[in-house]
Amino acid sequence: IISEANGFREEYLKIMFNNLLSCLLVMHVTVFYVSPILQVISLDLRSNFSKTVGEPGVTAKDDACNISEEIRYTHILNRVLPPDIRVLAWAPVDPNFSARFNCLKRTYRYFFPRGDLDVTLMNTAAQRFMGTHDFRNLCKMDVANGVINFQRTILNAEVQPVEREITKQQDPFQIYQFEVTGQAFLYHQVRCMMAILFLIGQRMEKPEIIDELLDIENNPRKPQYSMAVEFPLVLYDCEFENIQWIYDHEVQEFNIIHLQQLWANHAVKSHMLHSMLQGLDSAEIPTGLSSDTTIPWKEIKPPVHNQISALIEGVKARNYKPLMDRPKCEGLESRICHFVRRGRIELPHCKKTKQTDKEANEQMKNKSSSLDAAEKDHEVLEKAAKRVCVSAD
Repeated sequence: IISEANGFREEYLKIMFNNLLSCLLVMHVTVFYVSPILQVISLDLRSNFSKTVGEPGVTAKDDACNISEEIRYTHILNRVLPPDIRVLAWAPVDPNFSARFNCLKRTYRYFFPRGDLDVTLMNTAAQRFMGTHDFRNLCKMDVANGVINFQRTILNAEVQPVEREITKQQDPFQIYQFEVTGQAFLYHQVRCMMAILFLIGQRMEKPEIIDELLDIENNPRKPQYSMAVEFPLVLYDCEFENIQWIYDHEVQEFNIIHLQQLWANHAVKSHMLHSMLQGLDSAEIPTGLSSDTTIPWKEIKPPVHNQISALIEGVKARNYKPLMDRPKCEGLESRICHFVRRGRIELPHCKKTKQTDKEANEQMKNKSSSLDAAEKDHEVLEKAAKRVCVSAD
């Protein structure tokens, strides 16, 4: 794709592409479940300068002053990437720089329509996430990969309309966002947090449910619930110290045009769907048992605003069961012991606690009850079979 006429040898291109591919593979989990707007990766690439940032007398500012002489990294890398992945900018960094561990804080945004949600109550409840807490009940515990510390610090959390200057009273199609900023996040943490906020917004749970889920001493095991879907979740920003991003004018113009085209495509489709819904609002619907009397659909009470059902995984149950009354997932201690026994993780020792004993007893009771039920069913089938045989004779 990039010829040697551009000053790049084939061997170097292979090395550069392999380095980029390895970074994209590391990003796979994030990219698959999140739509990153400002993802950051670090690559070792060739430079036109003999010294690098971090060496004596050389700083990122010095290199930035000579960017006209540097290789056009964004232009070259975008030519070997698929169209849905774009490099926006680059910056010279210290050789020991880590895009993951040098990140000071990250900001995620989850977009959703207002629907019939109580967004004011959701915003009030979101404040309870702030601070340092154990989020084991608000994530998917990734114990198999060695994650056994679930304490994370949330710096900010709020639910606000995307376009704050536009006030639309009770418009079910107005787009809102849950914005959360933290130093680090757990696997599926934001999607679990959003699922709880949806339950609160639908008035199925009270805001105090967040305090209960964060109270690990009294609630060490996660109740079973469905997460929010992944496509509205965006990694919106990553903040680093002393990094000056360098943009290429030609690449910037191309990226802007590309995003404008994507926006036009989806905005037109969204408006078409909205127009279809507005057209259906005028449909005359029979009232009561008589088909002679009709009223427009938009006057039907209560109105149907079920947009949020598209943002929750699984099938909605007919009868809602409160979170704390639901069956609980396996606890952290028993999961650690499980993966230690399988050799997936190594720990100095695996302590047996009252909680693990309790879970083991519950599992034994469940197994015994299921066996008893199976035996009873088997006895009933045998009796029924004997009765059928006698009747046949």
